[in-house]
Amino acid sequence: MHDRQHGPLAGFTIGVTAARRADELGTLLQRRGGAVVHAPALRIVQLADDAELLSATKELIDLVPDVVVATTAIGFRGWVEAADGWGHGEELLACLRGVELLARGPKVKGAIRAAGLVEAWSPSSESMAEVLDRLLGEGVEGRRVAVQLHGEPLPGFVESLRAGGADVVVVPVYRWMPPEDLAPVDRLIDATVARAVDAVTFTSAPAAASLLSRAETRGQLPELLAALHHDVLAACVGPVTALPLQAQGIDTVQPERFRLGPLVQVLCAELPARARTLPVAGHRMEIRGHAVLVDDDLRPVPPAGMSLLKALARRPGWVVSRAELLRTLPGAGRDEHAVETAMARLRTALGAPKLIHTVVKRGYRLALDPAADTKYGAV
Repeated sequence: MHDRQHGPLAGFTIGVTAARRADELGTLLQRRGGAVVHAPALRIVQLADDAELLSATKELIDLVPDVVVATTAIGFRGWVEAADGWGHGEELLACLRGVELLARGPKVKGAIRAAGLVEAWSPSSESMAEVLDRLLGEGVEGRRVAVQLHGEPLPGFVESLRAGGADVVVVPVYRWMPPEDLAPVDRLIDATVARAVDAVTFTSAPAAASLLSRAETRGQLPELLAALHHDVLAACVGPVTALPLQAQGIDTVQPERFRLGPLVQVLCAELPARARTLPVAGHRMEIRGHAVLVDDDLRPVPPAGMSLLKALARRPGWVVSRAELLRTLPGAGRDEHAVETAMARLRTALGAPKLIHTVVKRGYRLALDPAADTKYGAV
């Protein structure tokens, strides 16, 4: 009931590392109640003269593909102009005349026709998802498909084609680079290490590799990996995207269909399933990332209070000493008064003071319902 009222991601904070389509992903997450931290882990720059693009162009001229997918007008024009500059322009155009040429939208169609070519098909929606559906519907097993990249044409697009049995050649008209402003990435790394986010999403392998590389540069890679390994969910759009994380021993979750919508659906299933739910003082308490559901009431909780609550929830019904609780408060020093202050704020945030009992001269405990004592090991 509470998920329908507040959204399945209410109380959770999700990091978004995408450079392209980040707004779309962020909107999907926010509509389901999530808080979003956007930190593009890369930027996309156009290649002017690049050996990788030259190599891909020669490869296609030597072994002509069955299908070429053109994704952007500027990228397609840049590709043809670069090939012309290398003396391979006519060979490339001859190659493209003999293939099934798909154009993502009207601007791309214009660029194709300006080059003296004719597209075989273009989706009315200008959606790469529709292009993918068409290709998979036709069947791609054993077919050679060239995809002119524009950063991230569609999360999982290439992965889906390869999963369908296609031989995919990517044409990198753009290159991924670290973002010019590294501050958002640094904040996301700090938040992940501090467990202030509940999940981090990745829609491309370069974004995942970039985040890990930045953490290593800052000397935080071990802490970041520990957070992703134990507490913060790494959600990837597909298996290729997950490779840099899996190489570091990080388990990831992925949707069966490599798209943004299914990626969000995975988060909507995984994060609530990780939340700790306890019967406390006649209430149902569900502990989420930055908020607690008390019955169906979503109660935001400050970070210090959440640290205390999670410490109490690790041993529900047991007394946890002030000294032990103090150790969960970052920067609190040795003053146990900090525990009392944070506890008072926590009780206020929860809106039900009787959820947490003070045990004189000993500490605090969650008021676990007596019927639950055996199940949760309380005394």
